[in-house]
Parts: sequence; structure tokens; C-alpha cells
Amino acid sequence: MSAKRKSSNPISHDPETPPEITDAWISEADLYLGEKLVRRGRPKVANPRQLLSLRLPPKVIERWRATGPGWQTRMADALEKSAPKSRRAVG
Repeated sequence: MSAKRKSSNPISHDPETPPEITDAWISEADLYLGEKLVRRGRPKVANPRQLLSLRLPPKVIERWRATGPGWQTRMADALEKSAPKSRRAVG
């Protein structure tokens, strides 16, 4: 998500007066290791899943949901295992 960052507290024009350091200020601060900016959040996935709209009978969805948390992952695994083999080009 690309949300606008909150504007920080104005910096004092007096170089002798340091800015107030609060927990909120620290939580929003950028972290650098040497010259490299350390990104926050979930790391990027090598093979991200794609969104697909698929119409299934309600009873099929109910049966998968009844298997408990993780049902979508189990459904994807079952689909992957039963996927047809790719056909080789004849020529």
C-alpha cells in the first residue's frame, strides 16, 4: 500500500534545541544499515499467488471451509496435485 506518510513535527530552527524523541517518532523512523535502507513489512515472495475469480457450487465451498483454517491452501494443493500434465508440442 502506498499511503502518505504523516508529516513529522516541525524541526526547531534553533540548532541548540534537539527535537523531542517520542515512541511514535521512533516507530516511524527509517532504519539504515550502512547506506542501505532496511524495508519494513512482509518480504516479497518469489512466486506470488494470482487472484482468480472462480464460480464453485456452494456445497463444495462449504465442505472445504468445514475442514478448518487453511482450507484455501489445502484446496490449492489439491488442485496442483490433480492438474493435467502439460502437452509437448509435436513436430
